[in-house]
Amino acid sequence: MMASPIILVLSALGLQTALQIKSALDGSTIYGLDTRVEGADESFENFGDTVRQLYQTGHPIIALCSAGIIIRSLASILENKGAEPPVLAVADDGSTVVPLLGGTTGVNILARQIATILNVPAAITTSGELRFGTCLLNPPPEFQLKNPGNAKKFIADMLAGKTVRIEGSAPWLADARLPLNDEGELLIRVTPDDVVAGENELVFQSTAQVDQTRPRGKLSVIGLGPGNPDFMVPAVKHALQQAQDILGYETYIRMAGTFRPNQTIHATDNREEMQRARHAFELAATGRSVVMVSSGDPGVFAMAAAVIEALHDSDNPAWHSVELEILPGVSAALAAASKSGAPLGHDFCIISLSDNLKPWEIIEKRISLAAEADFAFAFYNPISKPRPWQLPRAIELLRQHRNPDTPVVLGRDIGRPAETLRTIRLEDLTPEQVDMRTVIIVGSSLTRSFPKTDGGEWTYTPRWYGIKPDS
Repeated sequence: MMASPIILVLSALGLQTALQIKSALDGSTIYGLDTRVEGADESFENFGDTVRQLYQTGHPIIALCSAGIIIRSLASILENKGAEPPVLAVADDGSTVVPLLGGTTGVNILARQIATILNVPAAITTSGELRFGTCLLNPPPEFQLKNPGNAKKFIADMLAGKTVRIEGSAPWLADARLPLNDEGELLIRVTPDDVVAGENELVFQSTAQVDQTRPRGKLSVIGLGPGNPDFMVPAVKHALQQAQDILGYETYIRMAGTFRPNQTIHATDNREEMQRARHAFELAATGRSVVMVSSGDPGVFAMAAAVIEALHDSDNPAWHSVELEILPGVSAALAAASKSGAPLGHDFCIISLSDNLKPWEIIEKRISLAAEADFAFAFYNPISKPRPWQLPRAIELLRQHRNPDTPVVLGRDIGRPAETLRTIRLEDLTPEQVDMRTVIIVGSSLTRSFPKTDGGEWTYTPRWYGIKPDS
């Protein structure tokens, strides 16, 4: 499923053209330059950063500006031709539509659609499409080109005069101007079977099933980061935008932001992880686009493991056919570490002090062995009312292997409005300084701190160990 089209506007004149395009282009959104454009759906500050982010998250881009601005902005990230979304330049006054990128993802189709909206010709420059009236690289959604790597040579051979024959039903080619010949040297084969293409042929496999019209569902397990939207990766924002159903712990769903009226929210208690995971697969198996929300990173004491486990335990083929993706986030430990400097700059471990899902004896053993091995530590779930004694015991174990002056970073609500951060000595660490919203980072034997000029301290663990390299 392709992401929704974004119309980028840099001027008031361009906004009028953008509104005309949007009125006839379903699902599109207008982004306006905040210093010049009023009345857009969203605003942006930097064109280059914005267009690169949209490109990397798969959005078709319709930019009301010169082609040169777009090309210079995207040049540094153009790598995979097959993965690029459609990118078009449209004149501010709507007089010209120029497809730039996305020949395999329908840019010329989109260009013609916009040109029709604006009642102008599209500046199509693809030689094969101009000659033959179709783009063989971009078949209808119910067909898949199995060997796109052969297409460039195939089209070049047709342009050079070779003829082509068609096996199977290819109705989208009925109005094309292909050089057809029953004895053609080239072959277009259309088949429901998964076959291997020969040297001089293109194979289009039919993906439609006679007894199944339901679209393939998708489940995205996402990490919001520590709470600040600025720390949320673009792919996560895109998944939230596209979702029909959003599942998660109610607090985390609130952190994810506002949702559209047509998006369904399924908020549950924080302890209902497996039930939540199964519910997500049940929804996605019906063809819906579903997002499972975690704070931080979904793979760090969060929902990714529960989702994968639910799938592993299930023999339901509908669940296994769901498109499943795990999208990363900034974990609390990494967010707190970045705010304080680099206390996790060398080998480190992350341990949860909660014994709800594992025996305390295992936790003690891990703390003791990791402390003996001189790892830096990040502790999650350090203390709660039902678990008041585990943190004091963990501190006791650490003090057996660490100098009393070892730096300890206490980060609470990092990335949220109530954020606090301070660095103390291990000798001064007490349970009263900590709650469940605090992540504790304990340094290794080499971790050190020094004052910042504006207050507070920088804390870091050097990348070298034992012998300091020459400066």
